[in-house]
Amino acid sequence: MIATTLRRFRRWVQLAAFVLFLYLLIWAGRLPFLRADLFFLADPLTGLANTLAARHIVAPILIGGVLAFAFALVLGRAWCGWLCPMGTILDWTPSRHTKRYDPDPAHWLRALKYFLLILLLAAAAFGALAFLILDPITLVYRALTTAVWPALLFIVFRVESLLYQAPLLRGAVDAFETVFRGRVMPVQQPYYAGNVLVALVFAAILALNAVRERFWCRYLCPLGALLGLVGKVALLRRTVGNACIECQRCARACPTGTIDPARHFESDPSECIMCLECAPTCSRAGQTFAGHLGAAAWQSYDPSRRQFLAATGAALATVGLFGAERASGRDDAHLIRPPGAAKPEFLSQCIRCGICLKVCPTSGLQPSLQQAGWAGFWTPVLTPRLGHCDYGCNACGQACPVGAIPPLPLEEKQITVIGHAYVDRSRCIPWVDNRNCLVCEEMCPTPEKAILLDEVTARAADGTETRVLRPYVVHERCIGCGICENRCPLNGEAAIRVYPPSELTAVG
Repeated sequence: MIATTLRRFRRWVQLAAFVLFLYLLIWAGRLPFLRADLFFLADPLTGLANTLAARHIVAPILIGGVLAFAFALVLGRAWCGWLCPMGTILDWTPSRHTKRYDPDPAHWLRALKYFLLILLLAAAAFGALAFLILDPITLVYRALTTAVWPALLFIVFRVESLLYQAPLLRGAVDAFETVFRGRVMPVQQPYYAGNVLVALVFAAILALNAVRERFWCRYLCPLGALLGLVGKVALLRRTVGNACIECQRCARACPTGTIDPARHFESDPSECIMCLECAPTCSRAGQTFAGHLGAAAWQSYDPSRRQFLAATGAALATVGLFGAERASGRDDAHLIRPPGAAKPEFLSQCIRCGICLKVCPTSGLQPSLQQAGWAGFWTPVLTPRLGHCDYGCNACGQACPVGAIPPLPLEEKQITVIGHAYVDRSRCIPWVDNRNCLVCEEMCPTPEKAILLDEVTARAADGTETRVLRPYVVHERCIGCGICENRCPLNGEAAIRVYPPSELTAVG
């Protein structure tokens, strides 16, 4: 049977797609022949939401979205069963299995994903993209980038440190470092804010598999809901014929529970992920996968006018709350955006994919937790004390799939002002202790130093005088890269800090 053969083939396709996803994640920004955002371009939900919020179409997003919708018009939600990295991980996660058909506890549960889809798109239409954190591609990418991958790197480092204590193993550790450090593993350990929270959320999604197989796909996934609506008119669908003896084997095998005995074991094409797990269970050829024209029957859990109005009202209320929160009244004192991204429309363009965080070589770009309020949740902000904006790097703009961070040429990026440094004289060593410290001036990367040293005569408490070099900032030259704050030798808060530029100096 062709369907049975394709079922085995699907698992290899899933594996290949997931390996490609990991490959793009690990080598993000270093592959000239493959885009790091390939899976986001094939995600119609991010493209549609970005288009609604930003009021313009990004060409790669448009092409990817059209292809994804065309795919869904032919094969329904096959993306979920064959290519989606979240679906693949859920298939590999232990789940609840029963020896009999296990119906949904309530039909309204399946309606949740449609509510979330309408909420997300309605909020996007009002210019808010915060709910895109629920997109499954973003969820997986965020979890692997900010939690799993850094944790794995830290464990590798600890194991290497332990093995290096044995003289016989030092050569092997050195060889491993030579081969993988800088190629597969980054030169320095990445750190991300909120990584524990991200890990807990991702673990909770996986744990829900113990309640129902593919719980996320059945009840919560907004991308699955969008593809499911298109799948209502999909060409290829599962059909049950008169040879069916109602043995329930197909219903027990279905990972999304869409084969319903109450409907003569028919499948709802908006819920069927074309996994073909039901194919080998039917010994009487009672089911086929054939072409159909026209729309499938509307189910009780499908979107209704009442649900649309409720979700739209919730989106409007949320946008109103976002607009009335403290962060909307005045930016946080330390809210520094990537080069070229400090503009009012940034929040309506950023899709929270996290690619910019991954490609930043210093881990300076961090996810915003509350610096930008709830409307800016998980958008990138620069944290100079953790990592500066590398003067010779423009990777974040080149990797951004929607242009929220513009792809500035390196020469233009190097003169783009993202902030200004200010010396805290109450902490700076030359100002407080009358001892020379030249770190900030030496580290300043601009051709004409933005940090200069003023030689003065300082008088100590005992009356003795000494010559000391005290730093000061020439703000007309400072671009706010933050390397001075990053390298300041003081423990805790640096004696020189970068703040967002004023409106008069925001453009370099």
